[in-house]
Amino acid sequence: MTKNDSSTSAQAEQETQAVDPQAETQEQQDDAQENQHDETQQRLADLELALSQAEQRSEDANDRAVRAVAEMENVRRRAALDVDKAHKFALEKFAGELLDSVDNLERALEIAAAADVNQSFLEGIELTHKNLLSTLTKFGVEAVGQVGDAFNPELHQAMAMQPSEEHENNTILAVMQKGYTLSGRLLRPAMVMVVKNS
Repeated sequence: MTKNDSSTSAQAEQETQAVDPQAETQEQQDDAQENQHDETQQRLADLELALSQAEQRSEDANDRAVRAVAEMENVRRRAALDVDKAHKFALEKFAGELLDSVDNLERALEIAAAADVNQSFLEGIELTHKNLLSTLTKFGVEAVGQVGDAFNPELHQAMAMQPSEEHENNTILAVMQKGYTLSGRLLRPAMVMVVKNS
């Protein structure tokens, strides 16, 4: 090897060494950018997952809140119905006991009408009877079971059956004892005689 060849070879080596630091720096920068891009993508995926989980928790919490509000509204509505029923039917026993007095006054009126009784006495019984019925009506007590009404097993108790050509089948022919309801609920069934045509 000549001096010239060795200087050319040294020059090429120096150029290679001079080029190598730039190439290494570029490669390092590319690697760093790629690593940073991968880290960014990973962080983005993690954030999207966290967001999705947070949205699901939020939807679940919202659903539970809506259900709790609906349940509270149902409880409030049921309580209001219970209170309303309690108001309507609080008088049930008391009204049931008063029905005996109504029956006794009606029997007294029938007997007084058949017998020769003082007119003032009869008017007193009639007024007492009328006043008691009006008070019961004011609090929701209604009489059921009139002659000519259709027989209803929910309101009437058939005590006897009798054929009649003048009336239709299952029609009330006679009332032995009136029945009463309190706000639509049966207090006492009417005891009736029903038409039964063969």
